[in-house]
Amino acid sequence: MAYLGQDFKKLGFGLMRLPMLGDEVDVEQVKQMVDLFLAKGFTYFDTAYGYIGGKSEKAIKEALVDRYPRESFQLATKLPAWAGVKTAEEAKAMLTTSLERTGAGYFDFYLLHNLGDTRTEYFDRFGIWDFLAQKKEEGVIKHLGFSMHDKAEALDEVLTRHPNIEFVQLQINYADWESASIQSRACYEVARKHGKPVIIMEPVKGGSLANLPEPVAKLMKDYNPNASLPSWAIRYAASLEGLVTVLSGMSSLEQMKDNLSFMEDFKPLTKDEYAVIDKVVAALNALPQIPCTACSYCTKGCPMNINIPGIFKAMNNELIYGNRAGAIGNFGFATRGGGKPSECLQCGQCEGACPQHIEIIKELQRATEMFEK
Repeated sequence: MAYLGQDFKKLGFGLMRLPMLGDEVDVEQVKQMVDLFLAKGFTYFDTAYGYIGGKSEKAIKEALVDRYPRESFQLATKLPAWAGVKTAEEAKAMLTTSLERTGAGYFDFYLLHNLGDTRTEYFDRFGIWDFLAQKKEEGVIKHLGFSMHDKAEALDEVLTRHPNIEFVQLQINYADWESASIQSRACYEVARKHGKPVIIMEPVKGGSLANLPEPVAKLMKDYNPNASLPSWAIRYAASLEGLVTVLSGMSSLEQMKDNLSFMEDFKPLTKDEYAVIDKVVAALNALPQIPCTACSYCTKGCPMNINIPGIFKAMNNELIYGNRAGAIGNFGFATRGGGKPSECLQCGQCEGACPQHIEIIKELQRATEMFEK
């Protein structure tokens, strides 16, 4: 049975981590990346209202929209109704702003951005579902979907309430496939149950799987010395069925060339390669880390509204992968509404609620040292 995106090449250009010159996007390098990407037959570009403070949408206008026929590529962007707006009008105006920044005329794929946790309610409160459905009827949007970072149960609930959504964008990678907190496999299976094609984001886990600890990376290098670490991660994601594409946030021409080298003539993983990845995952899981499953029992009675699972996610990103930049980004997102670990009152209710018996107060003190000093 045919499905949306069936004929797309399975690599999309993610525009969240573009090359920079100081505080500005290196548009000339982006142009080179766009040219090479299109020359190899790839056509899917993914940005968002908030990427690089809006500079991503402006850069893709200059590097892509102004230089190529509109029908020669697919452009996706996203509306974050939870991001600092107070009224439905302000939220809806984000679509107009994205159209102005990109000059695209319409969006091939348009997403409600980053559903999950308390963010989903903003799209309901501001009537964004119906608003975007109307814009689709008007032709401003060709295909409507959403991205989500949450558990499979929450995804199932949203897809049940909104059966007309055409696709979902999910965080899927081999490290998170069986993760109790990310639930990549479970979320993928929910999307498949609802018959929704999937766009994969974070196949390299924000760059963490491109910088594995040396003993772990050796497992892959011993099997195939010529294969880059990102190639394992992206091919793992692209080997799944029912995909629109796999997004890779490429930030240099060199990264683009590496990705194209194994995706231009894509071959799914072999049985032996899956066995290597199983060993890699086991090695990663054996590293010292905070055993948080993101059940969120700890947060429900926290008087300071500290996002404990989000802070532990940031800590594990640094503890396991040494990904300092990614960890700082995780920490910033987890504390964007307040609730820093240094604000913990040490009341202890969280530790009493934690099924994993984590010494949460002690770990929050460690998080303070890691991220606030």
